[in-house]
Amino acid sequence: MARLQAQADPARWAPITGSFGLRGRRARKKAIGMLLGQANAAFGREQPGSRMAAWAMSQALPALMRRADGRVLAWVWKDDPELLVVMAQVQVLTSALRAARASMPIEYDDTENFTGSPLGVGEKLEMPLPPNERQTPFASYTWDTGTHLVTLTAVIADRERFGVVLPAVDDLARSLRLVDDLAVGERPDGGPGNLRIDPA
Repeated sequence: MARLQAQADPARWAPITGSFGLRGRRARKKAIGMLLGQANAAFGREQPGSRMAAWAMSQALPALMRRADGRVLAWVWKDDPELLVVMAQVQVLTSALRAARASMPIEYDDTENFTGSPLGVGEKLEMPLPPNERQTPFASYTWDTGTHLVTLTAVIADRERFGVVLPAVDDLARSLRLVDDLAVGERPDGGPGNLRIDPA
């Protein structure tokens, strides 16, 4: 099973994935609150129970991500968790997923090559001013490995700070890599042997 790994600078990023401690819970709550707030702004009103929803989601998120078993990683900006949330995921590249990507709005065609990653040349899309003025600015990075689709999406709450934090998101995206378990025969105890390959 393909999993994601990344080298996130601990001075810049606070991990959401696997963060069960008090500090991690506070960061998760702030990040989820930011995302819910941006969603409310897009609809032009605050949804009932938004604060309670942020708390509940912050409690459930670590367990859900642990169950994802490395297929999803997430971080928040350490100095201001409500400013920036980043999530990376890997999916098996099915025909349905390819069709969904092909039918995305035309705005998503305005990508540029993104180089310097162990995953190879990817695509980067910057949306500091989304077509809908209520929509949150974001940047997305995509790699098609032939068998998997790897994506990283950064949601940035403050349009004016978009360009300030984006270089750090670039660095995080370039640190992403895939690791996999390959069967290499059976162990002496009769179980399957696995070799984890970390591509250079």
